[in-house]
Amino acid sequence: MRIVQAAMSALGAVDRSGAGGATRPEAGERRAAGRPLVIVVGNPNVGKTTLFNRLAGARGRVGNYPGITVERRPGTLRLGGAGEDVELLDLPGCYSLSARSAEEQIAINAVLGLAGNPAPTLALVVVDAGQLIRNLYLVLQLVELEVPLVIALNMIDEVEDEPPSAAAIARIFGVPVVPTSARQGVGLDALAACLREQVSRPPRGRVAIDYPPALERDLARVAAALPPALRASPGRDRGLALWALMSVDEHDELRDVDPDLRAACLAVRRDAGARDLDDEVIATRYAFLDRHASVLHARVDQHLRKRAASERIDRVLLHPVWGFAVFVLVMLVLFQALFSWANPAITQVERATGWLQEQMAAHLPEGLLSDLLREGVVGGVGNVVVFLPQILLLFFFISLLEDSGYMARIAFLMDRIMKALGLHGRAFVPMLSGFACAVPAILATRTMERQRDRLLTMMVIPLMTCSARLPVYTLIIAALFPPAVGWVPVQGLLMVAMYLFSIVVTLAAAAVLGRTVIRGEHAPPILELPPYRLPDPRSTLRMMLERAGVFLREAGTMILVCTVVLWALLSFPRPSMPPAGEPTEAARQHALAESYGGRLGRAIEPALAPLGFDWKIGVGIIGAFAAREVFVSTLGLVYGVGEQDDEAIPLRQRIHEERRPDGRPVYTPLVGLSLMVFFALACQCMSTLAVTRRETHGWRWPAFMFVYMAALAWAASFLVYQGGRLLGL
Repeated sequence: MRIVQAAMSALGAVDRSGAGGATRPEAGERRAAGRPLVIVVGNPNVGKTTLFNRLAGARGRVGNYPGITVERRPGTLRLGGAGEDVELLDLPGCYSLSARSAEEQIAINAVLGLAGNPAPTLALVVVDAGQLIRNLYLVLQLVELEVPLVIALNMIDEVEDEPPSAAAIARIFGVPVVPTSARQGVGLDALAACLREQVSRPPRGRVAIDYPPALERDLARVAAALPPALRASPGRDRGLALWALMSVDEHDELRDVDPDLRAACLAVRRDAGARDLDDEVIATRYAFLDRHASVLHARVDQHLRKRAASERIDRVLLHPVWGFAVFVLVMLVLFQALFSWANPAITQVERATGWLQEQMAAHLPEGLLSDLLREGVVGGVGNVVVFLPQILLLFFFISLLEDSGYMARIAFLMDRIMKALGLHGRAFVPMLSGFACAVPAILATRTMERQRDRLLTMMVIPLMTCSARLPVYTLIIAALFPPAVGWVPVQGLLMVAMYLFSIVVTLAAAAVLGRTVIRGEHAPPILELPPYRLPDPRSTLRMMLERAGVFLREAGTMILVCTVVLWALLSFPRPSMPPAGEPTEAARQHALAESYGGRLGRAIEPALAPLGFDWKIGVGIIGAFAAREVFVSTLGLVYGVGEQDDEAIPLRQRIHEERRPDGRPVYTPLVGLSLMVFFALACQCMSTLAVTRRETHGWRWPAFMFVYMAALAWAASFLVYQGGRLLGL
């Protein structure tokens, strides 16, 4: 593990934000006049955001794998009394202050008050009491830079049987140390009191590290090249020289680095020959920390036993065979639960929607307004809201996997494959976020060092099965496939298969694009395995409520607007009267086919027919470009517009019973599989293209994303449907 930790520190694995390398603070972050500024820094997974939320009353996202915090958060700590408020700034989690990309400069600029950032009065460094040595590496860097700081020894509740010695840490670094448990609210009053005292006389730590003589000479050369604006005391100059030497190389993407400083760093690296300068720095720092390890833990034996237990679990969960077997089993249980546990709630929502439509039909006069409210608003939006129970369950399970630390193990397993495909190991963190939504996942690519790796990851993230696809998959699977055949859970297996399919296709696409369109060097894969923890119920509940709020807001805004527009397209022009002698259902089908939406669907039907789709599915695919969930509401409109039945029929039942003119079913299991494959691969999301344009500063890459994914979706769906027909399915 020390090798992995050293590699992470050497590469400066920093989670940060800011498009285009912007490092200036946002307007909302600017320091209030006269108020002390305290920056909150620390490694990922140390409870930093939880502690910040406790102190400032904010509601930041909490998780147990790197990549959660991708933006800076301002807040205010009220210490009591007039004029005693403190400005807090929660920085993205970082393992080290070393940086090799423009965005990674955010951490060092905020810490030192550079590039337009206000100089902090104090740094509150949050460290994990159970991962002390690795966390103290960042503390060591801050002390070398002579940054005033206070240490919050967090998660102290998790190491009650082997607590670190706060007094020993304070003696080693010469700064105050306060034991805390942000999750349980322990030590917060003591921490606030310490901050109140220290902001008036910021403490500067002290350490004495003897680097190898050759490295000391190299640091002196780099320090001599520092621009005058950065020069301060000899100690800070050496700290800045260390930062520059470990950050500047031939492939870094740093901006605004002084030319003389860059030239000095490159010259030192060139003259070092076979010496590994990064390894020399890291090894010396960890040697310093290891020398003090014996006094940091009061009960070292219990600390080692707890680590050994975690390693025994990892031997199973990270095994190249058993690890994947456990992963597939977990996914099978998860998705089967999405059907079995959520189905009663889904049925109740369907009944409520149907009842409301029946009441409208019974009490509202027939006409255009009645049809709009009954079919366009209640029917369209209701057919999407019906999947809210499943979405809540999905995010409940995702939160448990994140908070427990197992999600990071999944990323570690996938990294073995990604490494062979040329994809950055840390790319799997935003790819995992893609299971929720591609938009924040694309923003999370800012946590990667190289532009090539960020771009490649952005191009494949939309292939991950996001939660917006879940209503489509659920509708098709529930309507066309049995819950189980004997002891085989068919519906759960199909859902697992769709998620695994998306992962396989994503990795394959990355391998192809990385060797053709988006070539270039990529940094070695770097991942962290956080300790196992019990999930925080409040964090889980907060995540579920947040996602429910987002889903309902979309249902009440974008999906509602799209549904009403599609209702209008499917309702106009309204026929004066059906042809003489034509049955009611035939008349309805004729009116739909002649509507504006029907004409549009029939225009693209020749391109979709080889996939097994009719024009009605084509209308749904067009509507789903605004939001994938709109596909479900569109089908609800297609099979509901013009209906005057006394009893509303659930959409999945209508799909199951839909027939062609010759009596053959429109939707067969083969058609359903073809449709799911199409939705798994097509870029049916306007928001994803918009955020990609913003992150890449142009339309070239969003256009490429849309075209290649559309072509891939059509080809894969064609192979599934036509291949199935050849096999007699």
